[in-house]
Amino acid sequence: MIRLGLLRALQNSSRSTRNLVSRRLLLRSMSDTTNGRAKPNLPVADRMHTGRAMAQDVWSIFNAANLPADCINLGQGYMNFAPPQWIKDAADVALATTIANHYSHPKGRIRLREAIRDHYSPQFASLGRPLDVETEILVTSGANEGQYSMFTAFLNPGDEVIMFEPFFDQYLPSVTFNAGVPVYVPLHPPKDSSQKPTSAEWTIDFDELRRAITSKTKMIIINTPHNPVGKVFTRSELEQIAVLAEEFNLIVMSDEVYDCLVFDDKEHVRFATLPGMWDRTVTVGSAGKSFAATGWRIGWLIGPPALIGPTLAATTRIVFCTNSPLQEAAAAGLEQANKRQFFETQVREYASRRDVLLSAFDKLGLRYTVPEGSYFVLVDISKVKIPDDYQYPPSLDGRGKDFKASWFIAQELGVSTIPVSEAILL
Repeated sequence: MIRLGLLRALQNSSRSTRNLVSRRLLLRSMSDTTNGRAKPNLPVADRMHTGRAMAQDVWSIFNAANLPADCINLGQGYMNFAPPQWIKDAADVALATTIANHYSHPKGRIRLREAIRDHYSPQFASLGRPLDVETEILVTSGANEGQYSMFTAFLNPGDEVIMFEPFFDQYLPSVTFNAGVPVYVPLHPPKDSSQKPTSAEWTIDFDELRRAITSKTKMIIINTPHNPVGKVFTRSELEQIAVLAEEFNLIVMSDEVYDCLVFDDKEHVRFATLPGMWDRTVTVGSAGKSFAATGWRIGWLIGPPALIGPTLAATTRIVFCTNSPLQEAAAAGLEQANKRQFFETQVREYASRRDVLLSAFDKLGLRYTVPEGSYFVLVDISKVKIPDDYQYPPSLDGRGKDFKASWFIAQELGVSTIPVSEAILL
């Protein structure tokens, strides 16, 4: 009765009176107190209830704090070696240089932008000119922030973004936080029972992809080499995506952070170099993935001014600029990588480690997908036997078998893996 009466009074009062009474009602309705003071009711934004934003993410579930001290981490995306010494030396020099410890330009330090230009321009030879360091290159605080800023710059509420699943888990909240709507198109695994299918056998149904495109579709995300499948998209596959991108006027975010980790002489095709694709594509790169320096959070975007300019405006408001001294170190990495044959040596090391891991799965009799790129291996855990009464933490309630298998393997066998269903929303 009292509540109803107050609501009626509010309806008939002035705006200022309504606001005052509303605040008093809110305070009086707080029954929880701390030290005699009412706890405020602080509702989060609606966006925090979309795209699993408030759910405990896979990385925090399987981080080191939750795992045995002697657990071997084969889950998160980094190797157990540091960047080469000559890159670390460049970081030391930068830290001892006054100007390198202050703000960089929001576009990135000029030395790094020039190093990106010199390293990538031959790969974008179809342009017939070098990349423009002022309008076509943007340094970001990791590839992930660059992607987020691009979504901020181009997505309006309700705009749809196509992503191939399974996908890098950060795509989803980055899209939904920016009021976009994710649309999922599966990479289909091979249908036969081969013990050793390759990532190339995970395929796109292009009729299915076409049907997924609507009048609201604004963007499509390509990830090659792919995380977590390890697929290196073929030229033919990318050309078919290009046809649809042009037909439906789509922006393309081509996430190519694993471009230097391609195995077995497979061809890495830069999507932006396909006919007509430069003007609608942003290519994403990463110093962390290229130089085993994921904690440095240095990434970059390459694309036409029409896409880089608005993204620069967004990233300037989000982070303003990127870590200055480590930009200098990343620049040294790109400047010297080719003459030191760094990438050739590194990919041989990764390929060797891949083969060791695959041979272990052979001995265990576990089916897996042979990756053609990146540094992940998908393993079929259907044969893993877990006691029915095994106890799991509450964070795994409602999660799939892969989460439970990953937890069991970490706790009982001392090896940390990452479940892939976090990146599948069929």
